[in-house]
Amino acid sequence: MSLSITSPGFALQPSANRVPTSTNYITDFNFLNQYLPDTYEKEFERYGNRTLSAFLRMVGAEMPSNSDLIKWAEQGRLHIKYTNVNANSAAAADNATFLVNDVLVPTNQPLTGTASQIAARVGQTVVVTDNASAAQNKAIITAVDYAAGTFTVGFYEATGQAMAQNATCTVFIYGSEFGKGTNGMIESVEPSDTILDNKPIILKDKYIVSGSDMAQIGWIEVTTENGATGYLWYLKAEHETRLRFDDYLETAMIEAVPADAASGAADYLQGVGAAAGVAGKSGSEGVFHAVETRGNVAAGSLVNLSDVDNIIKVLDNEGAIEENVIFVNRALSFDIDDMLAKQNSYGAGGTSYGLFDNDEEMALNLGFTGFRRGYDFYKSDWKYLNDPTMRGNLPTAALSIEGLLVPAGSTNVYDQVLGKNAKRPFLHVRYRASETEDRRYKTWATGSAGGARTSDLDAMEINFLSERCCCVMGANNFVLFTS
Repeated sequence: MSLSITSPGFALQPSANRVPTSTNYITDFNFLNQYLPDTYEKEFERYGNRTLSAFLRMVGAEMPSNSDLIKWAEQGRLHIKYTNVNANSAAAADNATFLVNDVLVPTNQPLTGTASQIAARVGQTVVVTDNASAAQNKAIITAVDYAAGTFTVGFYEATGQAMAQNATCTVFIYGSEFGKGTNGMIESVEPSDTILDNKPIILKDKYIVSGSDMAQIGWIEVTTENGATGYLWYLKAEHETRLRFDDYLETAMIEAVPADAASGAADYLQGVGAAAGVAGKSGSEGVFHAVETRGNVAAGSLVNLSDVDNIIKVLDNEGAIEENVIFVNRALSFDIDDMLAKQNSYGAGGTSYGLFDNDEEMALNLGFTGFRRGYDFYKSDWKYLNDPTMRGNLPTAALSIEGLLVPAGSTNVYDQVLGKNAKRPFLHVRYRASETEDRRYKTWATGSAGGARTSDLDAMEINFLSERCCCVMGANNFVLFTS
């Protein structure tokens, strides 16, 4: 028998070292399997910190509540002023009658018993000003017809009524005057509190991983937005679900709106029991909705000091809170920086290097963190308004919110549940809780994998739930900046 030996003519012998020799060369090796990929076990953070929450933690607090409805009372104005008053009498009359058309304005104080009555009383002294001219009188109220909403005055000036008949006037009460030996004031004025309420909404989320996937572990090194570092395996996605749910807890409090009666959302939510216990109510009042309906909205940016002065005039008319924080997007932040830079003497002719020992060799800070003009204003970037997956980069046709002025500190309100005055932050969150159930932030596992033993589902479900609402107290002190 003859034996024919083909090339290479000798058996392959593996080498103990990675040295290419004629005995360890494989000719029929599949190059598709030869080169294994180099993999990075650490996840690359190409979007940086992706979380958005922190706004409410900075400006407010969280408090428990055991009711479906949160109610509170906010004070009305202390003094009395009407801005839509018709002058029924002719010019130059010594005595004149005025018709009050804005008696239902909530800040006006009604007389005892009827909320629609005017708060003028005989013997009170008033200033009457023509809304369309400089005409002005001072007068004393001599008679009041509460049913008709009119009051009659006698002018202090011998020239009589300064405004023309049917002129629209503004009237405010500044005091009273009585003759010797006369009776006291007739009637009394009761404060007209504004009763406000809000209801919590239930937020939920879920993450599911099958038992089969849990049997094959793949590790990944992460640095997470909440500051944690290390390795995660199949719960990597669960961790991001939790972070996303944390953001939704805040953004829902900012964006929530009450559902209109007979709306599609109201019909759906009431059909699935979301409004149980609160008849006809669905949705909730978020920060933006509260400020849009009960606060102040400023269209346009802050590019000149006159724009700031207009805001200051509004604050003077409201609570006059000494310290305020403006949470801004990038555009409004730059506008404020440019406006403040223009106030520097070097701003027009070149770059200012700042104060003290700053010079051209130092790093130049072109931004400002705050300023004082009448009140203290602090500026803080609000990531939510810049994030492209949220409020950032909305179409120009949409209502773009550029910032929110929030008063710092707290305010006194009458808590309807406690039955007494309570000091509360202007902006805070109320969550449902009792001695046996805390719904501030609930999470639990169900299924039959990963230690869960609650059902025959071959998976593990991580459930998230919270029930909460945001209370905006003193919304008249807030300013929403829109483009």
